[in-house]
Amino acid sequence: MGFEFMKKLPTPEEIRSQYPIDTAIQTLKAARDQEIRDVFTGKSDKFLAIIGPCSADNEDAMIDYLLRLCEVQEKIADKVLIIPRVYTNKPRTTGEGYKGMVHQPDPEKKPNMLAGLVAIRKMHIRAIQESGFTCADEMLYPENYRYLSDILSYVAVGARSVEDQQHRLTVSGMDVPAGMKNPTSGDFSVMLNSVVAAQGGHRFIYRGWEVETTGNDLAHTILRGAVNKHGESIPNYHYEDLHLLLEKYQKKNLKNPAVIVDTNHSNSNKQYEQQVRIAKEVLHSRMVDPELRTLVKGLMIESYIEPGNQKIGTAHVYGKSITDACLGFEESKQLLYNIAEMC
Repeated sequence: MGFEFMKKLPTPEEIRSQYPIDTAIQTLKAARDQEIRDVFTGKSDKFLAIIGPCSADNEDAMIDYLLRLCEVQEKIADKVLIIPRVYTNKPRTTGEGYKGMVHQPDPEKKPNMLAGLVAIRKMHIRAIQESGFTCADEMLYPENYRYLSDILSYVAVGARSVEDQQHRLTVSGMDVPAGMKNPTSGDFSVMLNSVVAAQGGHRFIYRGWEVETTGNDLAHTILRGAVNKHGESIPNYHYEDLHLLLEKYQKKNLKNPAVIVDTNHSNSNKQYEQQVRIAKEVLHSRMVDPELRTLVKGLMIESYIEPGNQKIGTAHVYGKSITDACLGFEESKQLLYNIAEMC
């Protein structure tokens, strides 16, 4: 019972000073941030593909995956803007299992938070240096955000975090797009209330400081499907769902109305192969309805080098997810080309 305080961890400022980014990365990130902002504000009609593994559990495999994405990005750059998922925090429904690189830099060894904080920063920096991509991560722990805030170009708030006050208020201080997922109940009003909160300015306590934020006009929604009282998945990517969200958006006084559709999780009932079909249906809905074309800004896709997933501690397959199952790279590459053709 109770807490055991094991070690005092460095502040984000201390970690950032030990592992700084140079002016080249700063310049690249500013350009990428502007390009992504233009999609959400409607200045650009490019479509976003937020794609990558369920969890970034191995740095070398992650960089390998990003370099493969680079080749695809070059061919579809006029239509599609790729934001790789480099997810270093993994929410667990029951609290059990691998919680991401921030907890365990080596999934087969004991947790080491200090090593994890260093590992995730070094991996994100290496990702930018070698691929030219600035990436997305999930904000599972609001107090950890500033360890990576100068590196990330996109942030997601998960279905189990979206109702939390500290998550909402922390997003209000970000200057990059932040997607607020619908809760597992599927309630659109909860998700939209989170966007309202995130777009407003607030004063609150953050990391021992009294802080004030100006609001994030790029906060938006993510549809990831829902779960009913029997634990069964209920998808919310269909045409009717998108239109219902549009109607609810129109009743709110929100800046830059936008939605990203998550093709996995409860939308696919975790049948990862279905992501291809789901993506194409969402793109078809955009094609037949100009209002949805404006609203739906992109897709979130779980993808890695090898398809499926594997358990920790078994014979390790390079580039295969150790959490949720993902599309393999060959299927992902073809899907990205299909997305470009349908945009």
